[in-house]
Amino acid sequence: MSVEQNKTEANSFWPVLGITLVSALIAVIGTLFLPSIQAAMLGILILCAALWATSYVPEYWPAVALFGLITVTQIAPGNVVLSGFTSSTFWLLFSGMVFGAAIQFTGLNHKVARLLIQILGRRYRSVIIRTVMFGLFLAFLIPSGIGRVVLLIPIVVAIADQLGYQEGSKGRYGILLAAAFGTFLPSFSILPANAPNMLLSGINEALYGNTLSYWDYLVLHFPVLGLVKALVVIIVILWLFPAQDPSHSVKQPQSKTSEPIFNAKEKQLLLVLIACFCAWFTDSLHHISPGWIGLVACSVLLWPNGGFTSKQCLSKDLNYGPLFFAAGIIGLGATIAFTGLGDSIVNALTHIAPFKEGAHVLNLALVTAISLLVGIIANLSSIPAIITPLAADLADITGLSSYAIVMSEVMAFSTVLLPYQAPPLITAMALGKLPLSIVSKVCLITFVITLFVLLPLNILWWQIVGML
Repeated sequence: MSVEQNKTEANSFWPVLGITLVSALIAVIGTLFLPSIQAAMLGILILCAALWATSYVPEYWPAVALFGLITVTQIAPGNVVLSGFTSSTFWLLFSGMVFGAAIQFTGLNHKVARLLIQILGRRYRSVIIRTVMFGLFLAFLIPSGIGRVVLLIPIVVAIADQLGYQEGSKGRYGILLAAAFGTFLPSFSILPANAPNMLLSGINEALYGNTLSYWDYLVLHFPVLGLVKALVVIIVILWLFPAQDPSHSVKQPQSKTSEPIFNAKEKQLLLVLIACFCAWFTDSLHHISPGWIGLVACSVLLWPNGGFTSKQCLSKDLNYGPLFFAAGIIGLGATIAFTGLGDSIVNALTHIAPFKEGAHVLNLALVTAISLLVGIIANLSSIPAIITPLAADLADITGLSSYAIVMSEVMAFSTVLLPYQAPPLITAMALGKLPLSIVSKVCLITFVITLFVLLPLNILWWQIVGML
């Protein structure tokens, strides 16, 4: 072990110890206001969230610690805290990693990159701008955040290679982040584009009998939370990751006119991916979860001597850290729901919040803030799961319509504080080899800008269109 590694471990020990002690103290104080199990869960939540936010330890470690703490203390049964390993989302992430390995192993990403690079241009700024906008465009076509990331990131990796941006360079990080954030953050303004959107629509219809209109949803959210947020993503990435225009690109091999664009193996891979994406798009018809569809596709791509992936794909090509990260996040959310901590916090905030009769803007901001806290405590999908059933009660308290309460959730789950809230960002980290600290930095800055600039703008837009 090197001297630098020893120093790094020593430097991280004391902050981790401090975070642990503070979390334990909060748990003890929490017993004054919450049942003991919920107070203990609050301490564990703060411990995991703080460790993921600060990156003092690898992203998988808090997840492993979570599994150990919950099972040993019996705060929740093992099938609850370990539910992430049996969830469709976990296996969808695994499928995405296998897809990425196959796309890179066959060289399909480089072929598609050669076509896309003509659209994206060869100047760094234009590549960032057009990558973000292309990612947003994909959100209208592919109704799955993870699906878009799985498709886009391996191709963008090849584009970065062809433009000469080496691993670890700001230019490479910038292009990859433009793809990940561009196809994810602004897409919450498009109804079928992400899981929280669809959860919101489904729960709202089940509870209140109202079907959300695609067009009304788009008009209400896309101008600010879509287009303006895409502009914010572009500005933040160009500011955080400035880079020179590529002085040269990797020379494209000169192919004969008779040579096909894709070889036989690449065409076969395209067929598998297209079939998988089509099955994902039509899940409302067959009701098979995307994760299970992805597993079937993986069984094809991992077939021995199939030529889609290397023989060492599972042992060498895949990084299992993000998988444990995802399982930890899902297990954390499930345990919070099991203990009732989320409901207790929402009920407490509802009683504490200074709602005022007739102050619609203030009341809307407070409801959005409550939803934001729910998303930070658990994950983005927990917002519609917890807040939507309370919409009628919140409408009575605030004087807002139930529809306005439901739509305010979009402002909350489109505002991401840290990557642990969003599986598509975790997938992008795994496929693009993006450090957690870098992705967290972009999340934090866009969160602050959204909170203090975009959300007020969006509320103003709501007033203009007559929502308030």
